[in-house]
Amino acid sequence: MAVVGVSLSDCGRVDEATPYALHAQAARRALADSGLDRTVIDGFASAGLGTLAPVEVAEYLGLRPTWVDSTSVGGSTWEVMAAHAADAIAAGHANAVLLVYGSTARADIKAGRRTGNLSFGARGPLQFEVPYGHTLIAKYAMAARRHMHEYGTTLEQLASVAVQARANAALNPDAMFRDPITVDDVLSGPMIADPFTKLHCCIRSDGGAAVLLAAEEYVRDCRTAPVWVLGTGEHVSHTTMSEWADFTVSPAAVSGRIAFERAGVRPEEVDFAEIYDAFTYMTLVTLEDLGFCGKGEGGAFVEKGRLRVAGGELPVNTDGGGLSAQHPGMRGLFLLVEAVRQLRGEADERQVHRPDGRLPELAVASGTGGWFCSSGTVVLGRG
Repeated sequence: MAVVGVSLSDCGRVDEATPYALHAQAARRALADSGLDRTVIDGFASAGLGTLAPVEVAEYLGLRPTWVDSTSVGGSTWEVMAAHAADAIAAGHANAVLLVYGSTARADIKAGRRTGNLSFGARGPLQFEVPYGHTLIAKYAMAARRHMHEYGTTLEQLASVAVQARANAALNPDAMFRDPITVDDVLSGPMIADPFTKLHCCIRSDGGAAVLLAAEEYVRDCRTAPVWVLGTGEHVSHTTMSEWADFTVSPAAVSGRIAFERAGVRPEEVDFAEIYDAFTYMTLVTLEDLGFCGKGEGGAFVEKGRLRVAGGELPVNTDGGGLSAQHPGMRGLFLLVEAVRQLRGEADERQVHRPDGRLPELAVASGTGGWFCSSGTVVLGRG
């Protein structure tokens, strides 16, 4: 099966739209991108912040699917859903599956409509952590500090992840923040949760995304070249920090290994990677766990400019990522959109090329949910 259509809705600062409207805008654009008729869609998957159930979103979009998924495991949701959709298509349970997301996370805060997701973070065993200020960002900060303690990873190395993400965003006209930053800019910013200053953390934006997957027999009717789903993997690790065996190992160590094995490829064959980056440490440790460098070597790997589109050995988050481009919450679907655009050669100034000048052949998109609670990894290929 293949990805045959991708799109983003309006992103960044979108004060007038509702989440439903962003879902619809992204879905229409992805369908137009594919060139297929809406009537071929018989599978639908959505999940989001708040109360947007897939049955409500499907009705809003005028769809009546016979296969539906509402899996919600945080930021990795969309890679996991893509895996489920690919399995459904392979089993003949669906012909074309639309994955769609939309959020007005930034506009809601601006208008005083901030809401909490009480289903994931403040109930059950986690209620005993919350009173002590052990929030999501604090959990990531603890994990980063542990990596620094175990392997000597430095603040400067973590900061370089943000600097390179911004350099990639500078090539993306749709990125929310494009002005260059330096390691000193990152280190001198206001402290959010030690060791993370403001620029170690993702931005807050509005926006939506959509991805359409279809069975092989539909590919010939598509407007664009297909991008094939070669392998997928998923893994759920923990929710309470006391159940996390090693703060320096993310669940991508499992989901990535499974995805690469199923795809029959090795990390060193991959041309670029799209990695969930709510915080700089996420990028660093996920690169280790996917096998792009050894455990504890992430700091040295990221500090030499390897993540840049321009001249990098392994371009990462080629659109600027959640640190600079856009982050409307649960950003995993945006990783898939950017990976497909790169493989199709549609990324304009930020287009990745192989050393011989050809378009990239292989990509990996890896999403992380919660506080390294879950991971979904998808290996994609062109041609």
